[in-house]
Amino acid sequence: MQKNTTALAVTLLVAAGCTAPTVESSTAQTSLYPIPDAVVALAGPNQDLTTATLVAEDDCYWYYHVGPVERTLVPLRAANGNHICNARQS
Repeated sequence: MQKNTTALAVTLLVAAGCTAPTVESSTAQTSLYPIPDAVVALAGPNQDLTTATLVAEDDCYWYYHVGPVERTLVPLRAANGNHICNARQS
């Protein structure tokens, strides 16, 4: 009797592993970052782009730097060191 139960349990586990996952995927590829792709391309290295956001007060992009003691909002910079901001309209 125990052999039948073990065989049934193994069969169910194997069958459960054969099922296809039902994950919905859209046809449009989504970005990993909450900022436009052009900004991602401009950004320099060693910045956390997953926390980057556009600040309305200065119309520039900022990200959170997590240090050993605090979490600080830091301006997002291009590879040449300049701030990444939207162009001002006159």
